[in-house]
Amino acid sequence: MANPLKKPLAKLLLAAILVSLSYLLGSNTNYPNNYSIPERGRGSPPPLQCLQLNFSSSSHVRISPPLHFEPSHRLHFPQEPQQNLQFFKRCPQNFTNYMPCHDPSLENNLSEERFFYRERHCPKADEERVKCLVPKPAGYQRPFPWPKSKELAWFKNVPFKKLTVFKKSQNWVRLQGDDLLVFPGGGTSFPKGVNGYVDLIKRVVPLKSGKIRTALDVGCGVASFGAALMDYNILTMSFAPLDVHEAQVQFALERGLPAMVGLLSTYQLPYPSRSFDVAHCSRCLVPWTSYDGLYLMEIDRVLRPGGYWVLSGPPISWKTSYRGWERDAKDLQKEQISLENLATRLCWKKIAERGPIAVWRKPTNHLHCIQKLKALKSPTFCVKSDPDAVWYTKMEPCITPLPMVNEIKDVAGGALEKWPKRLNTAPPRIRSGFIEGITVKSFNEDNQLWKKRVSHYRIILESLFSGKFRNIMDMNAGLGGFAAALAKYPVWVMNAVPFDAKHNTLGILYERGLIGTYIDWCEAFSTYPRTYDLIHADGVFSMYMDKCDIVYILLEMHRILRPEGAIIIRDHVDIIVKVKGIIDRMRLNCQLLHGDGGRFHPEKILLVHNSL
Repeated sequence: MANPLKKPLAKLLLAAILVSLSYLLGSNTNYPNNYSIPERGRGSPPPLQCLQLNFSSSSHVRISPPLHFEPSHRLHFPQEPQQNLQFFKRCPQNFTNYMPCHDPSLENNLSEERFFYRERHCPKADEERVKCLVPKPAGYQRPFPWPKSKELAWFKNVPFKKLTVFKKSQNWVRLQGDDLLVFPGGGTSFPKGVNGYVDLIKRVVPLKSGKIRTALDVGCGVASFGAALMDYNILTMSFAPLDVHEAQVQFALERGLPAMVGLLSTYQLPYPSRSFDVAHCSRCLVPWTSYDGLYLMEIDRVLRPGGYWVLSGPPISWKTSYRGWERDAKDLQKEQISLENLATRLCWKKIAERGPIAVWRKPTNHLHCIQKLKALKSPTFCVKSDPDAVWYTKMEPCITPLPMVNEIKDVAGGALEKWPKRLNTAPPRIRSGFIEGITVKSFNEDNQLWKKRVSHYRIILESLFSGKFRNIMDMNAGLGGFAAALAKYPVWVMNAVPFDAKHNTLGILYERGLIGTYIDWCEAFSTYPRTYDLIHADGVFSMYMDKCDIVYILLEMHRILRPEGAIIIRDHVDIIVKVKGIIDRMRLNCQLLHGDGGRFHPEKILLVHNSL
C-alpha cells in the first residue's frame, strides 16, 4: 500500500496541522519554564489589579488599558482584600526630615575626630530601622517648576529659618513674607552675587568651551555656584554635611539642583576616579593641608587629567582679607605656603590667583610626576588596584596614579569629546576595553534601547515631559542610557550605580558628561525626604531580592519621593508581583503595564503615583 506521506499534498496538510497545534499551545506557554500554570476555576480571584487605581487628572498620568495577565500568561495572582491589608503607619511628625544614615540622635555615640560623626552611619539590624512612612510637613505645596524653582521655594516645604538669619549679609537665602524663600544667588565668597564670581573664574577656566561639563562643589551652601554653571551647560555635583547650616542640601534640591549630603572626613567620596572637570571650594572650611594633605589628594583622585581646582576663601587673598576674617596675617601666610607646597607635590600647576580666587590645574598624565616624586619621596603613589572601589573605603595619604601613556602630550585614560558630543560617543573606558563585556557595539545598542523605552514612557507618564518633573533618580543606571535619552528635557538625573553591581559603570557615565554616585540600596540614600520627582528602578529588586528585605528599599523610595511624584519599576513579572503587594500597603496608586517586549515578555512595568 502506498505511503500517503509521500504525496506532496498530504505533507502540506500535515505541516499545516502541526503549525496550528504549535501556535495554539504556544499562546498558552510563552513564558519561562519555571512558571507554574494553575487553572482558574469559578472560585479563583480576579486578575491582578493595583490598589486604588484612580489616577486623578491632576497627576498628568495618561492611563493605558489595564494589564490583564490571563490571556497571555494564565498566571494565578491571589488578590488580598483591601480590608485585610496591613497598611504601613505614618511616622510621627518629628520624622518629617528624617535621614536614616544621617541621624543627629546618634552623633553623641560617635567619634568627633575628623568629623567622623557626620559620615554615613546607617541602621543595620531590622530592629534599628524605621518601618513607617515619613510624613510631609504641614502646608506642603508642589515646588515651583524649573527654572522658577532656581529662585523661589515655599517656606513650608523646607521650614528652616537659620540660614535666612545667619547668612543674611551673604545673601544665601531670604524669607519673603511668611511663605516664600528667595535665593538671590549670594554666597560666603560672593555676597554680591554668584554671576560676577563666575565671571572671574571663566577668565581662567574655559567654561564656555564645551571641555568643561562635570563639576564638584565642596561645601556647597544652597548650590548657587552649581546653579550659575548651568548657564554654561555644566552639571555640578554639590555636597555639604548636615551641620549648623541646617538643611543647606535640602534647599539646593528644592531649587531643582543636584546635591547630596556628604563631606570630606574619613571615607573616600562615592565617585569614581577621573570624574570631574572642575572641583570648587568657596570657603568650605576643609583643612586641606592637615592629615598629610589627605583631603586634597582625594580631590586629585576625582579630578580628570587636566582638570581644574578652584579655591576661594582662607588663605587665598589673605593680604587684603585677614582683618575681615579676624585671622592673624602670619598664620594665613604660612597656611598658603603649605597649600602651595602640597599642590606642587601633587604635580599641580598654579595657573592664576586673581582677587578672591586661585586656580590650579592637574597634569594630563603622570610621566613627569613619576620622576618628581622619586626625588621628593613624599607623597607616594597609591598601590590600590582599583581607584574606583571607594564604597566605605578609608582615604589614604597617597596620589592615585593615572593610567599610563606613551607620550607626554597624551591624556591619561583617553581624551574626551566636547559637550554635547561626548554624551553619545563611546567613552574611553569603553573604547579601551576597561570593563570586560562592554563594547562600543553594546554601548550603542544600549543607547538605542533607552531611546525606545523613554519614548514609551512619553505615552504612560506625561509629567516626565510636561515640565512637572525636575529631579530624577535612576536607581540602577547601567551605562546611563536612561539619563542620556532625557538630556534634551529640563530635568537632571542622579545616576546611582550599586557598588557591587556586576559592572562598575559609574566612570563611564561621568565620561559621558552625566553625574551620579555609588550606593547600596540595602541602606538609605544620603538625601532629605521629598527630594525626587521621579524614581526609576530598572532591575533593582531582582538585584536585591536575596541581599536584604525589599520592604526597606520601598520605604526608602517613598521617603525620597515628592508628593505627586512617580515611580517606574521595570522587572520580571514574578518580582513585580511581590513589589506590588508591598506598595499596596503604602496606599499608593499604581498601574501594571507591559514592557517594550510586549505581552509575552516576562519583563513588566509597575507605574506608581504618590498622590498622598
